Amino acid sequence: MDRWSTLSVEESRRYLQARLIVFSSLMFWSFVAFLAYISILYVVYPSLEPKHNRIILIGAGCGLTLLAVSWRLVLVRGTPTLAVLNWIDAFYALGTGTCFAFGAYLATDLKPAPYSCLLFTALMALTRAIMVPSSGKRTAFLALLAFAPFLVAGAGLALGEWKDLPGPAIFFSLVLVCAVVVSLATTGSKILYGLRQRVSAATQLGQYTLERKIGEGGMGAVYLARHVLLKRPTAIKLLLPDLVGADTVDRFEREVQHMSQLTHPNTVAVFDYGRSFDGVFYYAMEYLDGVDLEHLVHDFGPLPADRVVSILIQVCGAINEAHANGIIHRDIKPANIILCERGRVADVAKVVDYGLVKKISTNDSRDQAMLSRTALTIDSQTILGTPGYLAPEAVRDPQNIGRSVDLYSIGAVGYYLLTGKRLFEGETAMAICVQHLTGTPVPPSQCTATKIPAELEAIILSCVAQDAADRPPDAARLARLLREVPPTGDWDDARALAWWAEFEQRKAPPMASASLTIEIDLGQRNRTA
Repeated sequence: MDRWSTLSVEESRRYLQARLIVFSSLMFWSFVAFLAYISILYVVYPSLEPKHNRIILIGAGCGLTLLAVSWRLVLVRGTPTLAVLNWIDAFYALGTGTCFAFGAYLATDLKPAPYSCLLFTALMALTRAIMVPSSGKRTAFLALLAFAPFLVAGAGLALGEWKDLPGPAIFFSLVLVCAVVVSLATTGSKILYGLRQRVSAATQLGQYTLERKIGEGGMGAVYLARHVLLKRPTAIKLLLPDLVGADTVDRFEREVQHMSQLTHPNTVAVFDYGRSFDGVFYYAMEYLDGVDLEHLVHDFGPLPADRVVSILIQVCGAINEAHANGIIHRDIKPANIILCERGRVADVAKVVDYGLVKKISTNDSRDQAMLSRTALTIDSQTILGTPGYLAPEAVRDPQNIGRSVDLYSIGAVGYYLLTGKRLFEGETAMAICVQHLTGTPVPPSQCTATKIPAELEAIILSCVAQDAADRPPDAARLARLLREVPPTGDWDDARALAWWAEFEQRKAPPMASASLTIEIDLGQRNRTA
């Protein structure tokens, strides 16, 4: 099968319709400006007005009306099929050529008129080649269709009384101009169409169409994508080209393998993993159409205590499953927790980005040899994680860490959600790490006007204790402690649903784009998956 043969008909139809709308608008207002100009010209200089000008204007008015109907009624308000759009495209070419050839033939008593009409037709043919995507063959056909009426009119002028040039010179000059314009339009369209195909192909991975970039982490960029057949929104994580190497590919693979083992509803689900024919490693996961906690607090301020408790309980559930599977996340932070709405259930928290995971009871040297974009090096040791949420032992001895580092990070996240401030601040990553080792956090109730139950504050401070032994023993125990916090009544399901309804209204609608699909390199996939 041709690699371009799986082009989505519906998305291509929408794209062609959008381009024809723009082209129609440009043609309509160009024709209006042209007619307005010649009308004013004949008022100022009545002697220049051609004898058949009234007939010319009637013909131009009819053409302009048909153009307006096609543009405003069919293209803008309707949903024409791809075949209808192609017919409209051809009608524009033939209609433009007919109108201007008709005007050129009847306005021969004004010598510049035929040349002006020919020039305008040439400009429209070239503009169409640039604005409306099509193959070189189709562009050549439509350009010839636009000039066909001119060839008929040219033959009539060559045989008639208009002798601005000898008859043969009139006709063959017209043929030459037609050939040049058709060649230019065809070549330009072929180049642009080919570039568009390549750009579209570059945004394809297997059965997924990349739409826009939505984030970037230590190992890869994340894109909103859509499954070509299921039309399901999906998040695709790509291994950044400048990071491709034996170690990073191995860690990228282990990241998706670890995530695929986890089935907790508060952990992002993985759908697929593979490698494209272009050598791009990627994995597909559920798209979370929400907001990460970093942006949530930045945009809306500190959260109500009851909302924070609900979020942290969900995060504990996801991390508890990971720990039960021998996985330490190591990079729990607000940016790696997405809040979304699922099936009319508001405030569903999802833990993402297991790029820095460490297997418990193993000492994998590959983990220590690789730096991420969130890594810090102190005294030749690699500290993996985000400085603002690092447990003290992750700074002191990053090669020997346990589950408690994730509990510390959960406490630091809770502190940020309640106060809008980091546990510790510093001008450099080094300064922040030192404070994790030596500093004592200010109680969250002293940093915000938000009402914080004493029980919740005590839990947060116990999570960020210097000594891991002073923290809750595991994520399950931490979740139980959070459930015992007395509610303040500052957040409930009704408020959550209302908040999400307002949040959805703020979001801009997604932009449609044409899509192409390339096949997955199954041979390479089997060797790497």
